[in-house]
Amino acid sequence: MLRFVARRLLQAIPTLIILSILIFAWLRSLPGGPAQALLGDKWTPEKEAQLNATLGFDQPIWLQYLKFLGRAITGDFGNSSVSGLPVLQEIGQGFAATIELSFFAIVIAIVLGIPLGYLAARFHGRLLDNLTVIGTLVGVAVPVFFLGALLKFVFADELGILPPSGRQDVTINATTVTGFATVDGLLTREFDATWDALLHLILPSIALASIPMAVIVRITRASVLDVLDEDFVRTAESKGLTTQVIRRRHVLRNALLPVSTTIGLQTGLLLAGAVLTEKVFNWGGLGSLLAEGIERKDYPRLQALILLAASVYVLVNLLVDVSYAIIDPRVRVS
Repeated sequence: MLRFVARRLLQAIPTLIILSILIFAWLRSLPGGPAQALLGDKWTPEKEAQLNATLGFDQPIWLQYLKFLGRAITGDFGNSSVSGLPVLQEIGQGFAATIELSFFAIVIAIVLGIPLGYLAARFHGRLLDNLTVIGTLVGVAVPVFFLGALLKFVFADELGILPPSGRQDVTINATTVTGFATVDGLLTREFDATWDALLHLILPSIALASIPMAVIVRITRASVLDVLDEDFVRTAESKGLTTQVIRRRHVLRNALLPVSTTIGLQTGLLLAGAVLTEKVFNWGGLGSLLAEGIERKDYPRLQALILLAASVYVLVNLLVDVSYAIIDPRVRVS
């Protein structure tokens, strides 16, 4: 297993290098060059010449890339052109918020999606199956920002049973340890802070989980239906194995392979959904930073967030490969 993981890690390195080259080329291809893009409205010929000399934009292109790669490895992406703070510091402030939101969203999608997909396949062609298919179509079709605004209007504005926005109530003087609001309350035994953070997570997590859950349901349903038609399932039935054993050992285990891939892909795509979800619920995570970076043309922030998103995506795919190897040991030799 360790050799398998090491091989997958080595395969991920070229992916990140290629992405760094693309980001480097993108920054150099901006209208007027990177110096004008970074200076924005403050641009003057003198300032451009000074910035080119300071950042080494007047050096050979290969040397510029090596320096860019070295700074990226050490986490030095410069300062944000909007806030003036180091980009890494900005990301550190928003990272925990987005990870916490994405984690709860994917947990909701998995915990509800896999059982619903399995039940839909088990009762194929019946009312439950038809309702599930219709529900997944609605889940994929409804935009995240609209669902978020609708949930906020119903449960926060009209019913008043859930908080409308933010990560915690401003009146709670919670102690920050890790940046994860739900975890910090447990570590400091401020259980009221944890409870309040969980309440704030419900609406944005459901909104963000809607599309991944719909996709997981459909893939699980299709995968289970395919496995049920396999010869080894009929062989197991002919041997007299109980229905529970057949479902657990043969159907679910084999059906989970494509589902694992789907979960990995949807987890990697959560950042795109988080941009809209965080805007609706004023969450203050990486999605908000990304949206502001695009709007204000904050290129140091954008290149750091793109590299971070790619690294997370590679890590998630590595975990998917490991799950493959656990579910089906034959994958380890491939």
